[in-house]
Amino acid sequence: MDFIIENVRLMANETVDLSKKIPAGYQPNFAEKWWLSLFEGRNEWVVFTIVAFAMHELVYFGRYVPFLICDYIPALRKYKIQQNKENSPEMLKKCLRSLLFCHFVIEGPLMIGFLPIARFFGIETTQVPFPDIQTMAFQIGVFFVLEDFWHYWIHRTFHYGPLYRYVHKVHHEFSAPFGMTAEYAHPIETIVFGQGTILSPLLYCKFVGTVHAVTMLAWIWLRLFQAVDAHSGYDFPWSLHNFLPFWAGADHHDYHHMAFVNNFSSSFRWWDTLFGTDVKYHEHKKRLAEKTKTS
Repeated sequence: MDFIIENVRLMANETVDLSKKIPAGYQPNFAEKWWLSLFEGRNEWVVFTIVAFAMHELVYFGRYVPFLICDYIPALRKYKIQQNKENSPEMLKKCLRSLLFCHFVIEGPLMIGFLPIARFFGIETTQVPFPDIQTMAFQIGVFFVLEDFWHYWIHRTFHYGPLYRYVHKVHHEFSAPFGMTAEYAHPIETIVFGQGTILSPLLYCKFVGTVHAVTMLAWIWLRLFQAVDAHSGYDFPWSLHNFLPFWAGADHHDYHHMAFVNNFSSSFRWWDTLFGTDVKYHEHKKRLAEKTKTS
């Protein structure tokens, strides 16, 4: 704890000196130069917090825009999973108001406190060279697996009695989810589920190997893409689960919102398959297939 407090004190007053960040004789590439330029002569803590928050907002809402457009294209209506349910303007406004509160009042302060913790675990922020693509891809793959394990068990726990009634039920207000509802949740749920996203790279860095901040931001970027996609309410022929059968996607998670049971995983299907928490989902899919054959 003393280490973290001392680290916070130093970070609050320091500015980035690039001469200490670039190894002797190394020539940063374009991406590295751009990244370092954000921090040069500025407070690293302030810059990183702004970058992380801005990225979160742009990726989250930007990823939702294509699905919002789909709602107004009749030709794409056939790909909507729950075709008998509409997302009214009032629902969109309610969701947006809640999200803005959550992002600025709950997630924003958490982001402010992230960098001191990240440094304690060993996350690199302004060091170059960046990790290579293979390293980033491997680490992000590990993060997806770890977060999915966390999400599965926490999600199942939140469907228990009082936890569901007083906390998780907020997220289930939308039985036909749309992309923006991915982070529509009770503040307690936002914090607890978010730990899976944050702890995965921190624990990897602490016990396995170095993790760079750009890898962590790329991981959060992809995790947001996955979360919004899973809540999109659309299942297209090009949806990822059609090519990777173990991927969950909207087809998998939409049933959870519709039926309030089964399919507790976030990214993958294997935990639900292993522990039998997708039986009702498969029965539902079988009924739909039989109905399609007879119609």
